[in-house]
Amino acid sequence: GGVMYSMADTGMGAALYSLLEEDELCATVEIKISYFKPVRHGILTCDTKVIHKGKRISTLESEIMNNENLVGKAIGTFSIFKLK
Repeated sequence: GGVMYSMADTGMGAALYSLLEEDELCATVEIKISYFKPVRHGILTCDTKVIHKGKRISTLESEIMNNENLVGKAIGTFSIFKLK
């Protein structure tokens, strides 16, 4: 479970970061993850989509696949803030 959570969090952060201005950063506020199947071996991949990007809050969704089988899905909320 921890590996899938980390993949989702990292994928969401990277996806959102790619859309930010040079003087902005983002941070995880909350992530809810549903685990559908246990992972014992194989290759894990994470596909992330930005569902909504606001000025201060964004929502993202990640699907975790194990050898092309959906094993987990996460939805996350991230804050966006300016560097000082």
